[in-house]
Amino acid sequence: MTKVVVGMSGGVDSSVAAYLLKQQGYEVIGVTLQLWHDASEPPPTPEEEPGRDECEARRNCEILGIEHRTVFYKQAFQHYVQSNFIEEYLRGRTPNPCILCNRYIKFAALLDAADELGAEYIATGHYARIRRMSNGRLSVCNSATAAKDQTYVLYRLTQQQLGRTLMPIGDYEKEKVRAIASEIGLPSAKRPDSMDVCFAEEYAGGYAEFLTEAAPGRIPPPGRFVYKDGTDLGEHRGITHYTIGQRKHLGISLGRRAVVTGIDPGTNIVTIGEDSDAYSDELVCKEINLMSVSEEEFSIGTSLEVTGKIRYAHRGAPATITRTGEDEITCHFHEKVRAITPGQSAVFYDGDYVLGGGFICQ
Repeated sequence: MTKVVVGMSGGVDSSVAAYLLKQQGYEVIGVTLQLWHDASEPPPTPEEEPGRDECEARRNCEILGIEHRTVFYKQAFQHYVQSNFIEEYLRGRTPNPCILCNRYIKFAALLDAADELGAEYIATGHYARIRRMSNGRLSVCNSATAAKDQTYVLYRLTQQQLGRTLMPIGDYEKEKVRAIASEIGLPSAKRPDSMDVCFAEEYAGGYAEFLTEAAPGRIPPPGRFVYKDGTDLGEHRGITHYTIGQRKHLGISLGRRAVVTGIDPGTNIVTIGEDSDAYSDELVCKEINLMSVSEEEFSIGTSLEVTGKIRYAHRGAPATITRTGEDEITCHFHEKVRAITPGQSAVFYDGDYVLGGGFICQ
């Protein structure tokens, strides 16, 4: 019997993924990543928010009749995800921590657990599919449900990671996944989806409060709002409270809609413009990762027609991308798109398949 390690978060998606694989004849082991406690620390109680996932995952595994393990990854999580999150905001950028977490924490930890337990595969509850391309490379492919598709946050996975990964719910609509969970009596069937940065959920002030606590003495002080023509508009709360394209919670009035168009950590200035100023048709991204195409197929100087997404919720827009350096892609959108934001990822699609992407630098 082929053994598979399933990343169990305690939510409905990973629990149903484990159930489907068991129904398909796999020997399934549920593994929960403990990112807030080390093995030497007292285990969390059901009342503790960071421990809720582990407790619910264990309960779901009991119902499914599968083994459950906990893997401790606190230090790696702090290094690869939280530290990067802090540094990016201090640089005036807006990161998406899920992207680094998937490659360096979730999939890395699950593969380590699989090797230790003698499992051939790992599996997750992501809404995506994995397909082998005609050139032999593996790529993530859009799921059956566009509203929940998660390919954007998976674009940095390696070929080795993809080759040992199963994503059993990629062919299902979210409503069907919840229906399956209800049918088999999983308490997570009605659990709401997590929508926020996981390590900032417990902070009433959100990620900004997390930054203040996690980086004491390093958070930039209040600075100046400056209009695009240089006019001083008053004081802002600190650059970590803002992102490109932001329109709400600015605390200033222009008599028309004000939008953040620039963040300069060097001068501690947040530039304000009008909504039309937030639109652009070009970006440059670095730290690229290619998925459906090889280095030879997308060498320096090569241009390709793609659909480009500049954030998780972006529906995507037609674009031409050119490999302008060993670790650089320049993207020209056929029509301007709103709020291209440094720190976010640009992910490029060839039809339903992820071609690759990188971190937006300008």
